[in-house]
Amino acid sequence: MVSLRPLLQRRLLSTTASKNPHNHRNCNNNRIRSQKWAIKQVTKSNFSDSVEELKNHISSSDFVAVSLRKTGSFSAPWHRVSPFDAPETAYFKAKYAAERFQILQFAVCPFSIRADKLIAHPYNFHLFPRDELRTGMPSYSFSCQTSHLMSMAREGLDFNTCIYDGISYLSRAQETAAKVRTGNPQRASHVIESTSTPSVADSVFIERIKSRVKHWKNACKNSGTSVDDVLLISMRKLLLGSENYGSRPSMTIDVCSERQVQLVLEMLQGFFDELVPLIIPAKGGGTQAVRVVLTISKEDKDLLESELRDLEEEQTKKVRGFREVIDLISASQKPVVSHNSLNDFTFIHSKFLAPLPSNMDEFKSSLRSVFGHVLDVNHLMREIGSLGKVSSIPAAISYLRNRFFLPTNVEVPQQVMSTEDKILGTRVVWLCQLFTKLCSILKIDLNAVRFGNDSQLVSYANIFNACFTNSQESTDGDIRVWSNSRKKVSSKDLIFLWGFRNGITAGMLKSMLQGSHEVFSEEFNVRLVDKSSAIVVFWQPGLSETFLDAMKSFELSEPLREMVSEGLRASGYEIYMKACSLHLRETNLADSLEKALVCHDSETAPGIKPSEIQWSEMMIDFDNL
Repeated sequence: MVSLRPLLQRRLLSTTASKNPHNHRNCNNNRIRSQKWAIKQVTKSNFSDSVEELKNHISSSDFVAVSLRKTGSFSAPWHRVSPFDAPETAYFKAKYAAERFQILQFAVCPFSIRADKLIAHPYNFHLFPRDELRTGMPSYSFSCQTSHLMSMAREGLDFNTCIYDGISYLSRAQETAAKVRTGNPQRASHVIESTSTPSVADSVFIERIKSRVKHWKNACKNSGTSVDDVLLISMRKLLLGSENYGSRPSMTIDVCSERQVQLVLEMLQGFFDELVPLIIPAKGGGTQAVRVVLTISKEDKDLLESELRDLEEEQTKKVRGFREVIDLISASQKPVVSHNSLNDFTFIHSKFLAPLPSNMDEFKSSLRSVFGHVLDVNHLMREIGSLGKVSSIPAAISYLRNRFFLPTNVEVPQQVMSTEDKILGTRVVWLCQLFTKLCSILKIDLNAVRFGNDSQLVSYANIFNACFTNSQESTDGDIRVWSNSRKKVSSKDLIFLWGFRNGITAGMLKSMLQGSHEVFSEEFNVRLVDKSSAIVVFWQPGLSETFLDAMKSFELSEPLREMVSEGLRASGYEIYMKACSLHLRETNLADSLEKALVCHDSETAPGIKPSEIQWSEMMIDFDNL
């Protein structure tokens, strides 16, 4: 006997979904989330082989998508990048998060578009900042947020695997410091002869070192042809400073300055072809000595130099760790696709390149020297006004799928399909899908993308403003505070209020302000930043200064005097920017503004340039999930 209940249930579900578009979107969302792809999980044990595979996939692909999973991003609501943040302020917030938290997963996906097929090669790298060389780098400690750890645990992250088998790394700056701290001899780079005339002291130093090296070299050659007493050989080595580098004789030349290092290298290159110089770094930086190794022939010299190159490469790989992946992406100069470029690339710069610069312009300049073209899907989404509010990539893909005909198939041609029920790294494939669909809607041809001045994607590249405004809409000094309003206002016309009673709403605060001063007889808006503070927008220029001057004086109207007596405080935008730049990250914005106000020196504080800011509800931020 066949039961009809399952069949009826399926029909009922189908009918309900077709009648309720919201349910249909949920079904699409669940279907997107349940998709499984062969995403290669990479740890320390299979890192070397995976890097070789990734190198080939990057070479054959047109784009590289990246998606990071971090131990945290912000500790309080106002720490998040907000619509009213100027680009510089947004950078201060992203910089603080990048320096405080760590990356535990770094998904990389080279991909291409061939006809209607998206060909993706996703890798999910498990990272852990382990001090491999015992040099105190990359990190002794970092902050964690439970919500981020729980999210990764739900996706299947095994923290034991991450800690014990996660891939370590050093940034480029840390690698240079590590080589100095280890004190291992390094090959002398190509010597460029100095154009300056040697001084008398330089000439005396050169002649003394040349004489010493000549006697040492002759002694090494003579000792190989005569039968000497063991004690005599030992005494000769002691007097001449001779030692062995492997099986070859060597000697160490102490130097007191980089100038002497240059003189020694020039002298060796000009008079002793059979000698190979090595640089011994000092613990505190600079050069401690030059070690000279004697070879017996040109073939032996070539062999030694080859051995030194191989040894240096092996040591560099061990020190570099995951940064080898960053270097591969950089060397390829392929466009890099992300979903929150300011947040992601401040982390990437901080962990894998060098400490973050002090301002946004230096950050963009430094990053562009490594990644030529960075594309953020959030900026592409702004070109499609019908997208509305979306909080995740699956929701955005579902939205586009229901409204546009976008027949794109995803192919992940990995050789081994994981049988484990894990979704680690899946987001980077969603990111590739969303990027492809957005470009299709915007009529951007990805089948033969070439990043020249005439490329359609150039206008979307290297934009690190979290709240992006079209260049056609940009006007110096203008801010658009709400996405559903075309009105713009200068940052000079924003003020921050705090010190009002708990539980007050924006509407209640606006009602209290109306009639408390003449400036509030004009059009203005109020929005809570957090439970302790609010932002007031004056649509008429100059009113903010009038109000702040009134707050500093004793001539207050009765309603405003009462509010001030209860603790109301006010400041301009520059105090908020100072709180962000000084990393005054209290839980409540009011406490940070109070400290910034105390620190503020009106005579020495740099002025803030009016900046364009756009409030947007369409930012995809995985930290919200």
